[in-house]
Formats: sequence, structure tokens, C-alpha cells
Amino acid sequence: MKQLLIIMCVATVLFSSSCTQSTNSNKDKNFESDSITGTYVNPLLDYGPDPWAYYHKGTYYYMHTMVDSLVLWKTEDVTDIRNAAKKTVWIPTDPSNAKNLWAPEITRVNNKWYIHYAADDGNTDNHQLYVLENPNEDPFVGNFIMKGRISTDKDNNWAIDGSLFEHQNELYMVWSGWQTRRVDTETQCIYIAKMKNPWTLASERVLISQPELEWERHWKNEKGWNPPYVIYVNEGPQPLKSPQGKYIHIAYSASGVWTPYYALGLLSARTDANLLDPASWSKSAEPVFRQSPENGVFGTGHNSFFKSPDGTEDYILYHARDTQVDPPGKGDTRSPRAQKIEWKDNDYPVFGVPQPTSTRLKKPSGTK
Repeated sequence: MKQLLIIMCVATVLFSSSCTQSTNSNKDKNFESDSITGTYVNPLLDYGPDPWAYYHKGTYYYMHTMVDSLVLWKTEDVTDIRNAAKKTVWIPTDPSNAKNLWAPEITRVNNKWYIHYAADDGNTDNHQLYVLENPNEDPFVGNFIMKGRISTDKDNNWAIDGSLFEHQNELYMVWSGWQTRRVDTETQCIYIAKMKNPWTLASERVLISQPELEWERHWKNEKGWNPPYVIYVNEGPQPLKSPQGKYIHIAYSASGVWTPYYALGLLSARTDANLLDPASWSKSAEPVFRQSPENGVFGTGHNSFFKSPDGTEDYILYHARDTQVDPPGKGDTRSPRAQKIEWKDNDYPVFGVPQPTSTRLKKPSGTK
């Protein structure tokens, strides 16, 4: 992030996990599918911060940050996004939310499609969460319409990275937000709330994590660009239900996305606990997924999860860089990667080590 274009990007974004794509970033290569060999290699695309995948009736729907619009991909093989059909489903026109569209997530609730994303008016301090709706069976059909902004607290504090999940017939949302508006130090925290519907909170927001551990508080990049003030980061919360049903885990990203130290932590609560009670949540003492210099993978974070087509395997989908900083003139080089995760007997996930781009990985079980 040392070049002018990247400095402009970061100045606009002010360091969310969703930095603006450079105009000269690499275009996707027309890679052939590896379906014959049954393997794939990372990255899945040459560009793609904040990747998200949702599986529904044999089809994966994929999104990532495109900054000025929302683009949706669809495919039967999530590891073959390069060859997937895609469609621009939203171009904003309202000046209040027309800039810096970050971290879109498409989900299906009550037989309708919803896209949650963050946007602002050009000033990142004004970032808020917005929701689109499409009632069609296929989200490629018809149009998404704006349902509105999610009011996350009475003071309308900064909010990004909203993610829905259902638990015991209740709808919840987790997101990253500020406790109060930034003065000289920015602190992003993880919040949870019960939802009345996909665009309306049914409870007060509850803080369940803030960047308090040393590994969560890296905000300087020794070899690259740095912000003009201190920024501590907890963002990108992603729910993950354990296979035995003991826990609701929430993976979240910590430390600055502009540093190679961007990594995943884990919050965990028992499924019979009150999820709106901060005491129900425990935090991992160390990162559960982090950079691997020996494998040439840096800045691992802002993940999502998906199951294999046959439902027997769990995968992590995340973005990372091949270098500690974006090389001069290359723009934003974060790219989406996927790999299988395992489970311990105690119902806690094992994410492993991010694999090098030279390693061929077996496609998810049941992939056609």
C-alpha cells in the first residue's frame, strides 16, 4: 500500500477489511476447470477481498467486495469460480450509500434472498449496514430491491460486516462496529443482536469481543503503509455451528488488514446458552488461522464457511496475499482461497495452515 493509488484506496477505506479495488488490478485469467483431476489450486480468483459463499439446492452463490457495485456468481463447483456465471445485481444511486460497498453476503431467509453489505457516502466514518431483497427462487432472476439501512444502535455508530444466522428458530446477526464515534483511536468490536427480520433488530446490540489481546492489536506494517492514527480491529464475524451441536463458534478477523498479521480468532458459546449474554462467549487466546511465511501466504482473514455438496465436509473461504504488502503498481492483491477444515472430538474446529498456491487440493466431496 505504498503507491499513490493504494494510499488513496486506504485513505478512503480507513482500514476496513474491504479496501477499494485498484483500476489496474489483475483481471481473472480464463483458467480451465480441474474437474477431470478432481483437484483445484488457490487462489480461486486473482482478486477478491471478503469472499462469501452460500449453498442452496445444488448451487453455490458467491460474492466478494467490488467496491462500487454488487456482483453475484453462481456455480455447482465453488472451487471453479473463474468459470462461473456472474451478474451485477446492484449499482447504488443514493449518494448516502453509493460508495465503498464492502463484504456483501447473500443468504436465503423465509424463501427470499437477502444481501447484507456495508456502504457509505464517501466518508468511511459514515459506514452503515444495508439490506437488499429478492423474492425469486433464483437470485439471478428479477431485481433486488432496497429494504433499508439496519439501525444497529440509537447513535447510528459505524457498522460493517453484517452476517445472519439462525439458532433455535431465532434469527441473529453479528457485525463489526464502534462503541462510540472515533476521536483519535479507532476500535472495532464484534456485536450480536436478535433480529425481528433480516433488516430490523429485535434487541439491543451486545458487545461480545473487542481487540484486547496482543495479537489482535497489530496496526503497524513494518514494510508498508501505516494509518495516521491507532486502529485496533475486530471485524468480519462468521458463525459456524459445530457438527455435534455443542457450540456456536464465531470466527472473526483481528489486527489491521493492511498488515501481514491479519488473522482469525474464535469466539465460542454453548448452543444452550443465552447468546445475548457476553458471559456466554469465550475467546481463543491465540489466532486459530494466521499467515504462513513459509508457504508464502500473508494477511489471512475475512473468511466465510461452506459445506461440500454432499454435506460431509466443512471448508473455510478466506482472502490472503502472496506478499507482506501489495507490490508497487499492483493495486489490491487480496485473493480468495479455500481449504478443508477438520473438527476435534470436543467440537472445536481446526483450520490448519494456509496452503501455498502451488499445492493441489482435493475438491469438496460430492463435487460434480
